[in-house]
Amino acid sequence: MPKPKHILVIRFSAMGDVAMTVPVLRALTEQHPELKITVVTKPFFKPIFRDLKNVEVYTADLKEKHKGILGLYQLSKELKKLKFDAVADLHNVLRSKILKLFFSGTQVVQIDKGRAEKKALTSGKKFQQLKTTHQRYADVFQILGCSVNLSEPTFPKQKQLTPNLTQFIQNPERKTIGIAPFAAHKSKMYPLQQMEEVIKDLSKNYNVILFGGGQNEVDILNNFEVKFESANSVAGKLSLDEELDLISNLDMMLSMDSGNAHFAAMLGIKVITIWGVTHPFAGFAPFNQPQDYALLADRNQYPLIPTSVYGNKFPDGYEDAAGSIPVEEIVTKIKAVIFS
Repeated sequence: MPKPKHILVIRFSAMGDVAMTVPVLRALTEQHPELKITVVTKPFFKPIFRDLKNVEVYTADLKEKHKGILGLYQLSKELKKLKFDAVADLHNVLRSKILKLFFSGTQVVQIDKGRAEKKALTSGKKFQQLKTTHQRYADVFQILGCSVNLSEPTFPKQKQLTPNLTQFIQNPERKTIGIAPFAAHKSKMYPLQQMEEVIKDLSKNYNVILFGGGQNEVDILNNFEVKFESANSVAGKLSLDEELDLISNLDMMLSMDSGNAHFAAMLGIKVITIWGVTHPFAGFAPFNQPQDYALLADRNQYPLIPTSVYGNKFPDGYEDAAGSIPVEEIVTKIKAVIFS
């Protein structure tokens, strides 16, 4: 099979998983500059790929125009006009499987999610590091004849801040820390009462920028903003483009096992992550971060961790597992790493 010249990449969701494709696509296109990539994804995610050369984004309207089997057939007809010669399915869900049915005669490779080994991990049978999601993405391109070396990554330049964005940095002389306290599931979050203590301590000596979305998160972060002079919330105030510009100017991001960790990592920012019922062993740690940047719940206290890959399943009493990480440990780690 000849090496492809134009690869269609499928990855519709979720936010963190889409962001995790970026370091892989950057390495792929740098190491294979003759290669053209078209990513088909949701419209909201388009800015995530803005810094990549030879990468174009085709947006799929999965709620209206491209909804259901007929909608996916319509999407396939639109995509065929782009003249790709291979398909990399980095999602491998029912929707992408249906879409691929319409590409008969084209080489198609899908991600191996390692479901069996992840089940062994979350069932307690084998507690060991699994292949990273980044490497699983790279493996797909390897099968297509395009090897990807992730060991020497490059990152985009820091973005110039607009006057609108500079207002979120109180004191330019200070280091700036982003904090993203939320996740899709409460079991992946650091308890907000303890997170408030972290913000209180850090805001004494650093600029703190708070990230989140949705009205409930906006209200909580606005409350923190009022309480702490050096803390500013961007939740509900910026476009994704603007948030990415701001993240590129951080000295560090503190995040849960969630999308903002992957945004910061894909931009080359140091990321400290807090883990509740999930665990980095499942392969979802942010890109190119040292192992000790992941702060883990106490497995002596919560021995069944990881209880699931995504944090959606856990036994009674595990909701606040992340709270077993002391506030002082988080603050001390941040202060050590930010000047390293």
